[in-house]
Amino acid sequence: MIKEYRKDDVFVVWNNKKCIHSGVCVRGLPNVFRPVEVPWIHPESDTRDRIVEQVHKCPSGALSIKKAE
Repeated sequence: MIKEYRKDDVFVVWNNKKCIHSGVCVRGLPNVFRPVEVPWIHPESDTRDRIVEQVHKCPSGALSIKKAE
């Protein structure tokens, strides 16, 4: 399952089949990535730039950034 969460001009894309649950995202931005909540990604909780920076640290590639059209 792939889910998208919009933040300004980008989408945070999460592919659950790639996720290895390393917790890098949660430890980096716990106000955005909240695994015990549904939905678990809250892009409104931080800046676009900080979210993009954190997504790029995802070791499995389960999180990615897509430009909004």
